[in-house]
Amino acid sequence: MSAVRIHGIVLEPRKHVKIALRSIYGIGPTRAELICEKLDLKPFTKINELTEDQAKLLSEAVTEFKVEGDLRREVAMHIKRLRDIGAYRGLRHKRSLPVRGQRTRTNARTRKGPRGNRMAKAKDAKSK
Repeated sequence: MSAVRIHGIVLEPRKHVKIALRSIYGIGPTRAELICEKLDLKPFTKINELTEDQAKLLSEAVTEFKVEGDLRREVAMHIKRLRDIGAYRGLRHKRSLPVRGQRTRTNARTRKGPRGNRMAKAKDAKSK
């Protein structure tokens, strides 16, 4: 078996099943382990070592969960609802700031983006 495709995601052929499944949005370590147990697959079997039948069973097992597009849509709808009702968490999402109470005076660079060059802005304002 070469490439296994589940929900439009091509699983890396040289990775173990329990690791490769995690590349699907909505499947983490626990769920990947659960799927392997349910199908009696050894978690350390490589994707390219799977038979056609095992790949088909794997695909069917994944479809039992809400993954990829459906899950992304659901998460986006939850965030939109928070914004619409004016909840604090919704405002934080809208302003691209940390939602769960973290400090923002320092850190929070992942949400806020790269630092602006403050000195360059100050020099530009002075020269005008």
